[in-house]
Amino acid sequence: MSAGTQRLVRRRGLSFEGEDSRGFRLVISGDPEIEGAKPSDLLPLALASCLAYDVVVVLEKKRQVLRSLVVQIESEQEDVAPSRFVRITVRFDVSGIIETAAADRALELARKNCPVLASIAPVVDVVTSIGVGSP
Repeated sequence: MSAGTQRLVRRRGLSFEGEDSRGFRLVISGDPEIEGAKPSDLLPLALASCLAYDVVVVLEKKRQVLRSLVVQIESEQEDVAPSRFVRITVRFDVSGIIETAAADRALELARKNCPVLASIAPVVDVVTSIGVGSP
């Protein structure tokens, strides 16, 4: 079993500084007037980046030429507190010299190996898709 240590320190008001297990720092703010990432946006972003990591790795292993990757994320939350996530849709658009079958397989493997997806999927409906554009 692996473990990681993260840290969160209050800066002021509803503004915090988070530090990941490698020491990277990120400003997080629950106050729209104070610069920083919205706390609840970090979960869909973590999911998308976790999946994207594996998509890129698999495409590279399959010797596909990836020129760009853009991920569109839509999240739906309940209207009443605690406003839990009910659905997150993650749409990958890749371009380059990429076979559609290779892109589909990359996303399939990413879904299988993403720890964020494995952690939330029993509760949150996660919908993924991938499209291949022109080089």
